[in-house]
Amino acid sequence: MAKKADLLDQAKELGLEVTEKNTIAEIEAAIATTNSDDVTATTDTDTVSEEKTAEEKVTAKAGKRSEKSLREAEEIAEKEARKEAGDTTPTDGSEARTAKGPKPVVRPRIERRGKSYRNLAKQVESEKVYPLAEALDLATKTNPVKFDASVELHIRLGVDPRQADQNIRATVSLPNGTGKKIRVAVFAPDAEHAAAKKAGADVVGDEEFIKQLEKEELNFDILVATPQYMPKLGKFARLLGPRGLMPNPKSGTVATDVAKAVTEAKAGKVEYRVDKQAIVHLAIGKVSFGAAKLEENAQAFFASLQSQKPGSIKGSYVISTSVSTSQGPGIKVESIVR
Repeated sequence: MAKKADLLDQAKELGLEVTEKNTIAEIEAAIATTNSDDVTATTDTDTVSEEKTAEEKVTAKAGKRSEKSLREAEEIAEKEARKEAGDTTPTDGSEARTAKGPKPVVRPRIERRGKSYRNLAKQVESEKVYPLAEALDLATKTNPVKFDASVELHIRLGVDPRQADQNIRATVSLPNGTGKKIRVAVFAPDAEHAAAKKAGADVVGDEEFIKQLEKEELNFDILVATPQYMPKLGKFARLLGPRGLMPNPKSGTVATDVAKAVTEAKAGKVEYRVDKQAIVHLAIGKVSFGAAKLEENAQAFFASLQSQKPGSIKGSYVISTSVSTSQGPGIKVESIVR
């Protein structure tokens, strides 16, 4: 009986509904079943905890497996799914933006110009191709600015600038100059300084000139140097090159006769070259020159451009030519170069 009393006390602690009428075997069976259920529940809890731990181990502090990366990947996947389903509603709860009213109308370029420009542009027939003399005269009359603007030629060539033999680059001496005051610097030995100054050089120097370059004092428009002094300018290539000031034999700024180079630069010798779009741009004078002097300069330039025609070119050398002032309307010109 003592054993049955102990079993009844244990059963009560477990909350089992057993009485003295139950046999010892029945009480023991009930206690055993309860203990088995507790063990199973504990095992299931441990399993869940282990699974959570495994999931936590999958994520990392940084990288593709970090919580932030995984969350962003889920958001992207949700957006793609919504797009495929045609749902454009934002996930942040805001209303979808819809375009209201008609689409904005883009005005023609001429209508976006100033009033003065539009009035002057009416004098130019956009589809007409003018003879050179008439085009230059019209350009001087359609200058929309108050200052003495430059008159520019723009020639589109049928060349490929990526080909070495078609990368047009040359110089031309304009008979009437460019109308600009050109400041010429000479970097040469002391023996050449007197002749350079007599020819009109604005800056002449040797070691002192190097010190000016070190301070990035570029108070000149053209730099002339002798061949033996060119190596000294090598370390200033990044300073001079992008500004177009590095002396070059093709442009006549690397010369043994510095006096002659200075005279030509002062007289209106200019360099021209084709850009990446196969276009040559050159200012041939000022509006104040008048049509006659501008035509003389233009003819000299066209003669120089014709002499630079590559032998390997196929098709037309000159595709189109136009003239304009610095801020004036463009005027189509009959091509002189073939």
